[in-house]
Amino acid sequence: MSDMLELLQTRRSVAALNLVEPGPNEDTLRTLLTIAARVPDHGKLAPWRFIIFRGDGAAKAGEKLAEIAAARGETDVEKLAQERTRMTRAPLVVAVVSCAAPHPKIPVWEQELSAGAVCMNLLVATHASGFAGQWVTEWYCFDDEASALLGLKPGERFAGFVHIGTPTEVPSDRKRPDLDDLVTVWAEG
Repeated sequence: MSDMLELLQTRRSVAALNLVEPGPNEDTLRTLLTIAARVPDHGKLAPWRFIIFRGDGAAKAGEKLAEIAAARGETDVEKLAQERTRMTRAPLVVAVVSCAAPHPKIPVWEQELSAGAVCMNLLVATHASGFAGQWVTEWYCFDDEASALLGLKPGERFAGFVHIGTPTEVPSDRKRPDLDDLVTVWAEG
């Protein structure tokens, strides 16, 4: 088996709460994002972009999410604390933004799939570089006020947030789907 196939077979998500420093440095982050952007992209539209959360900026983003929750009536201290740590659970959080837009030849759906491929490439590159990651979507991905606060422009959507760091434990494998339940061979008639 090639090293690449082994890498793909051993990639596992690690919960953001189990990702600690060190995270990728600037050079490694640039490499990860460069690899993430090497996805199928019909029309060379680059219908995605990145927003980086780390350090003080990540902490401030969490504070703003907690403010939104509190303004909407959340009073539970633990839940507000959870909102404050949304972007600081791992050393680095990369938001992948889908910038899909109507195009005369390339359907929006295809552009959105490209953004999803960016997330997956980022996870694979993270694993290959010796780190671990978790791709998550939470309420703030689908909330207009929170999404704008986190940097979305009109017409954009979050494909997800990829939390990256050093794992505190070796991730265990999970039960995978049975391919016999997923594969059919097309036959006319």
